[in-house]
Amino acid sequence: MRRALPVLLAALLLLAGCTSPSDDDPAPPRPGRWQPEPGLAWQWQLSGRLDPSVDVPVYDIDGFDQSAGAVADLHRRGRKVICYLSTGAWEDWRPDAAAFPRTVIGRGNGWDGERWLDIRRTDVLRPLMAARLDMCRDKGFDAVEPDNMDGYANDTGFPLTAADQLRYNRLIARLAHERGLAVGLKNDLDQIPELVGDFDFAVNEQCAEHDECDRLSPFIAAGKAVFHVEYELPTRAFCPQAERLRMSSILKRYELDPWRRAC
Repeated sequence: MRRALPVLLAALLLLAGCTSPSDDDPAPPRPGRWQPEPGLAWQWQLSGRLDPSVDVPVYDIDGFDQSAGAVADLHRRGRKVICYLSTGAWEDWRPDAAAFPRTVIGRGNGWDGERWLDIRRTDVLRPLMAARLDMCRDKGFDAVEPDNMDGYANDTGFPLTAADQLRYNRLIARLAHERGLAVGLKNDLDQIPELVGDFDFAVNEQCAEHDECDRLSPFIAAGKAVFHVEYELPTRAFCPQAERLRMSSILKRYELDPWRRAC
């Protein structure tokens, strides 16, 4: 059931954003933040009933759809848990969808119910994203996977630049770190050299299909995991390279249900 964020809460979030640090300020260090290392096996499930039985050390699940109890259960099973969120696109079914002004909502990104956000408007988006990251922290997640982090390279309806994207991505990383959460850079291959120092790991889709996996090597060189998925290729077509690069690679269906095939 869809439920709008109360108007008063939205107003308070916006007010909080007015007193936040600059978007470019680095996050203060927090002891004990998780740092996933190259080669960790993982499961990525964003649809269907959560299957907690896959014997891997890392799970990546939907931050809204999954409960604190589900996160705690995975922790009891010895898993680290990543909170999936969309930070660069508006989704019409999320409980806070009504808190986003129409002026920051742009063109569709190719998925039903999703539209790009005007990431230049950090005055609006900072408090909304901070509230989402609060949710991840409060549910006990170890890390966050912020999605749609490359709007500047797409037809968003806004004149976004590479500089706009760097500023926004660093803002999301700082907000996550302030809450003790590790944070991954999703796709955005062109900006890896500038952002590898700001993020704790990478999440990539289809680098093997597009012959781009070598571009993720700065994360591996920095001792940071690359969680990688292919949809169209058989494992024999990408696993040898993935193993050479020390990526954490799996084959999934587009719906990201429980099924997986690992290298």
